[in-house]
Amino acid sequence: MKVTIDQDKCVASGQCVMAAAEVFDQRDEDGTVVLLNANPPVELAADVRQAAVLCPALAITVDE
Repeated sequence: MKVTIDQDKCVASGQCVMAAAEVFDQRDEDGTVVLLNANPPVELAADVRQAAVLCPALAITVDE
């Protein structure tokens, strides 16, 4: 699994962090998404997919 983010699309809703805190974080100054792990382990796959679905800006891409 390969995860990419588009910080320009991010609206800082925090849904990704709530779904997969091991993979996503937010910048303190503006809440923009920060990718902590572009290749998360298989046990986090469902959480990462959920984060991508929940993102209102569609800023997360997951390639299997």
